[in-house]
Amino acid sequence: MDGDTLYSIGELARRTGLTVKTIRFYSDREIVAPTDRSPAGYRLYSIDAVARLDLVRTLRELGLDLPTIRKVVDHELSLPEVAAAHADALAVQIRVLRLRRAVLTAVAERGSTPEETELMHRLAQLSEDERRRLIGDFLDAVFGGLDAAPAFTGVMRSMTPELPDNPEAEQVQAWVELAEMSLDPDFRAVVRRMAEGLAAEQPRSDMTGPRRDITAAVRDQAGPALTAGIDPASPQADPIVAEFTAHYAYLLGRPDDVELRRRLATRLESVNDPRRERYLQLLAVVNGWPAPESLAPVFDWSVQALRVRTPQ
Repeated sequence: MDGDTLYSIGELARRTGLTVKTIRFYSDREIVAPTDRSPAGYRLYSIDAVARLDLVRTLRELGLDLPTIRKVVDHELSLPEVAAAHADALAVQIRVLRLRRAVLTAVAERGSTPEETELMHRLAQLSEDERRRLIGDFLDAVFGGLDAAPAFTGVMRSMTPELPDNPEAEQVQAWVELAEMSLDPDFRAVVRRMAEGLAAEQPRSDMTGPRRDITAAVRDQAGPALTAGIDPASPQADPIVAEFTAHYAYLLGRPDDVELRRRLATRLESVNDPRRERYLQLLAVVNGWPAPESLAPVFDWSVQALRVRTPQ
């Protein structure tokens, strides 16, 4: 019977598909020890060696090191415990590889300089706490010190990226670009001006009517006009412009005059900065949100409608 049969190393190689050299290597390290030796001194193995070698081969293919494999086959370590620890280690390696792939892909696509590549690499490897501090610094630079800062809690939360524990390459690439933007002084200044404009539109104690900020009002009123194909310079646009300028005057507590319309055009041009839209697009990728609708055409229409009605 097979249980009583002993096999030479060559026969064992034929049964397992491993090379004689490989079996000898495992045997020398006492991972698969011979059961006996022939009169000529050649190693002989029992049928149990076949199952043992199959397990060793599987564990090696899964990436376990030889000392750990020896402890597993000798029952010194629990295979489930080893598997769990190794799975955790592989998860870390996979995350690192994803980060490296994302950075290299970004470098290839953007034609980055060595300095930019180094920055991207550092940004991709930030810990969760480091990422939070970086974005926290950006949001503080944008919203800090404004009288209406407490009212911006929801806005700040909606602008905060949350990179998942196991991000896809696209999410890492988006995070790196978003982080670079948040470090850019010019971009910070642009978003700060937007925040200051929003702060000026916060509800006053005497307000009893609608409290939408002006960008929401413009979107709701100019959006349908744009969809309908109304020319911003045409008479049909007059009541639409009058409606959102009146709303802006109400928000600021100022008369709806030429100066207010100039201020509103400047405000909408600031909001319409393409970097703002890019930040929101990247934020959606990082957080796994639906892609945001572009409001650039609506703001373009509104600014043009204001400019043609406002003496310079």
